[in-house]
Amino acid sequence: MNTLCDALRSTLILIDLQARLMPAVDGGDNVVQRAMILAQAARQLGVPVIGTEQNPEKLGYNIPAIRSLCDVTIAKSHFDACARPQLSALLDPRRDELIVAGCEAHVCVLQTALGLMRTGYQVRLVTDAIGSRHAHDRVTAIDRARTAGAGLVTSEMVLFEWLRHSNHPEFRDIIGLIK
Repeated sequence: MNTLCDALRSTLILIDLQARLMPAVDGGDNVVQRAMILAQAARQLGVPVIGTEQNPEKLGYNIPAIRSLCDVTIAKSHFDACARPQLSALLDPRRDELIVAGCEAHVCVLQTALGLMRTGYQVRLVTDAIGSRHAHDRVTAIDRARTAGAGLVTSEMVLFEWLRHSNHPEFRDIIGLIK
């Protein structure tokens, strides 16, 4: 996977950024901040944003600011969001590049990334926008996803690759998100 992220081929998937879970996540505030930047940029650039919530009746809902930036949010009980037919129905096959962020890296993020790759999608795992309660779980999940074929990116890599150049009409607004 040696191509740049492409806003015309991307969908952003934000996994389980639930308000009750985030205080337990190592570096959770940063994970949310990076996910917010990605989602705001995606909205400005016309990239669809799909959110998931793990068992929201028991674990609560995504952080309201994250939820408001999602085009749709899927409730799920399986750790792999691909186990829900609703996710595959929402994915546009012309947008074969899935940018994945969220929590927990070693459970729902990893299982969803593996499921998406199994169905033929290119997955880009945003390493600074995923988290776990324990740092070693996050590190191990990133390594396993990379070994399985996921591309590793940072939130700023995604933004600059979506923009491609400083003459992009949204350049100033997107840069404003990271300053």
